[in-house]
Amino acid sequence: MSGLAESKLVDRFGREVRYLRLSVTDRCNLRCTYCMAEDMKFLPKARVLSLEEMVLVSEAFVELGVEKIRLTGGEPLVRKGIVELAQSLSQIKGLRELVMTTNGVLLTQYAKDLKQAGVSRINISIDSLKHERFRKLTRFGALTDVLNGIEAAKEAGFERIKLNAVILRGINDDEVLSLAEFAVSHGLDISYIEEMPLGEIGSHNRSETAVANISIKDLLSRELGLDRHDHNDSASGPSKYMKVTGTASRVGFISPMTENFCASCNRVRVTAEGRLLLCLGNEHSLNLRSIIRDRPKDLKQEILASIVRKPQKHEFDPNDITITRHMSATGG
Repeated sequence: MSGLAESKLVDRFGREVRYLRLSVTDRCNLRCTYCMAEDMKFLPKARVLSLEEMVLVSEAFVELGVEKIRLTGGEPLVRKGIVELAQSLSQIKGLRELVMTTNGVLLTQYAKDLKQAGVSRINISIDSLKHERFRKLTRFGALTDVLNGIEAAKEAGFERIKLNAVILRGINDDEVLSLAEFAVSHGLDISYIEEMPLGEIGSHNRSETAVANISIKDLLSRELGLDRHDHNDSASGPSKYMKVTGTASRVGFISPMTENFCASCNRVRVTAEGRLLLCLGNEHSLNLRSIIRDRPKDLKQEILASIVRKPQKHEFDPNDITITRHMSATGG
């Protein structure tokens, strides 16, 4: 593959896809309540794309105009060979940025190698700064591991490290301010994410725990001060950023439930089993695994043809679980 954009991934609504979220595994070393069921069944190895197949998929997308790839999971750092995969992807001609979202647990082991492999930025999920609450939210995780992972990422030289926090009413909504203050004090950014109704869970009722990001924005504006921040990037994600007054830290708001951002969507996802998801909140998809294994020469043309089926928007309802796949199987 040449690595040069030969065609553009433009859907029927005029949106150009520049950003690929690539899930390298559906497995995770945590079991966050909003992301997974307590008793998860994971994909058999034969159904998961090999590292070589992931490189082929990524090359095809970059040739079609994708500028940014985010490695997700599950937890990407539990995938054997993740550093080698990152190194291969970072060398794709035309790829402007390779980034990763992780829970941070294994960053003490991998941060330096990931930086050397070409990963430029890291997002770290953290939903509580209280040890017992963190363990409960993740079902068995240790907050200390994540805090150490954040420090390891900083020491490795990663810049603009961003925290991701899913806020749930009555569970961790009392930590909105403390999470922001933690980010500011450590020179980090943070994004608050509204919970999405993906997959059945038994830990809580999503309609009862929903928190609208506007209330978080209002709180932080009163307590810390938020300034307008223009974040112009053709391959950026859905987070709308503001800057904490008097600091370098940015606060982002990802609001799929209360502020539909689909009009500017520039993203598609590829799951660990090679399913091209054209929309997070719909089931429109293409089986890339079968194409790669049976007729690889058709890969780019099939991707191009599928983009016209990208839906205009998602329709999330916390009381109606129409998307049965969990977030861990969707790709971060």
